[in-house]
Amino acid sequence: MEGAVTPLRGLAGLAGLVILLQVLPHSGLVSADYLPPASEMGRALRALLAEDAFWTALGDTLTGWGLGLAIALAAGVVAGIVIGSVPVLRAVTASTIEFLRPIPSVALIPVAVLLYGTDLRSKLLLVVYAAFWQVLVQVLAGMQDVDPVADDTARSYRMGRWERVRYVMWPTALPYVMTGARLAATVALVLAITAELVIGSPGLGNQIAVAQTSGAVPRVYALVLVTGVLGVAVNLVARAVERRALHWHQSIRREG
Repeated sequence: MEGAVTPLRGLAGLAGLVILLQVLPHSGLVSADYLPPASEMGRALRALLAEDAFWTALGDTLTGWGLGLAIALAAGVVAGIVIGSVPVLRAVTASTIEFLRPIPSVALIPVAVLLYGTDLRSKLLLVVYAAFWQVLVQVLAGMQDVDPVADDTARSYRMGRWERVRYVMWPTALPYVMTGARLAATVALVLAITAELVIGSPGLGNQIAVAQTSGAVPRVYALVLVTGVLGVAVNLVARAVERRALHWHQSIRREG
């Protein structure tokens, strides 16, 4: 019963938001020039979905997001396993990681524009940089969490480094890897749209900038709603993949 009530509460909250957006512009508290009623947003959204340019922009956004996320995942997992499995390497790189990780990806926008202009590579630079640290930090935490007794036992059985990584370290680190992947998926989407919005790379962010410049306010809100739905979809897919990959883990079994 409780599982059925939760979606109903979510739908009730969504309905309340729609009603609020419809009422606010007519109440005089907010000008309709800056916040059009929900009905106008809906009409703009229907018109948007009928345009080929919209679907092309959506494909551009998903392409930048998917490629950047894949590169960040591969690089983050490999780097995390290599650094985390070698204590000396972990100590040597700790200060460098802590220095580079807090740098905001948006600060690299001028560098991306200088190097690659407004094409896909600029978007990938920002997406990969932002998502990489989400994965790397989680993988390093997972490698740090490996039971030293289990690792010593594997050494006593003369297991090589690769075997210890595969059979001892990887099962411990996998929950951290999936957490990093879920966080990176959301961050990658944010940076992909930010790159399109600021740099002008093709995609939904670029369409938002064009609509804002032309004064098409309902269209701006319709595009923003699309990006919000896209973010929810990315999060749901990431959680589904996480549950699938960790079906054996006690946290997933307890949740089920």
